[in-house]
Amino acid sequence: MEIVLLCIGKTDRTFWVDPIEEYVKRLKHYTKFSIQCVNDNKVQKKMQPSELKNKEAKSILQKIKPGDFVYLLDEKGKSFSSNGLSKKIEQHMIGASQRIVFIIGGAYGFSEKIYLKFPNKISLSDMTFSHQMVRLFFCEQLYRAFTIINKHPYHNS
Repeated sequence: MEIVLLCIGKTDRTFWVDPIEEYVKRLKHYTKFSIQCVNDNKVQKKMQPSELKNKEAKSILQKIKPGDFVYLLDEKGKSFSSNGLSKKIEQHMIGASQRIVFIIGGAYGFSEKIYLKFPNKISLSDMTFSHQMVRLFFCEQLYRAFTIINKHPYHNS
């Protein structure tokens, strides 16, 4: 099974990059995992948020392969506990999912086209975080999920 975290834009702050890379390294012990970034379309002065979201949607759709199971990381999504997320990941492993793609949208969220095409949404919190923080939080929670599945003592419950 392969897991991809698809993001709009790159993380440019080194204080986020180093811990994210640490979790990517740890995750490779359990699964094939990568973070892929699509170019963010810098907001132009006269560009409407809907136009920006549509441009981002085109970039996202180019990265999705037939047969991918896609989750949008979205504030309107379903919340999971760490144990709940581990069970969800384990279901995909048992169901022989080839590739799971988790997507972090741009500053204005996703276009309606993306919401319609990919109805599965996960919320990491009721609070709002920067996209760089979400990348780190997601990687940590995914790592935690795999340690729960593999009964590793990282998660103490």
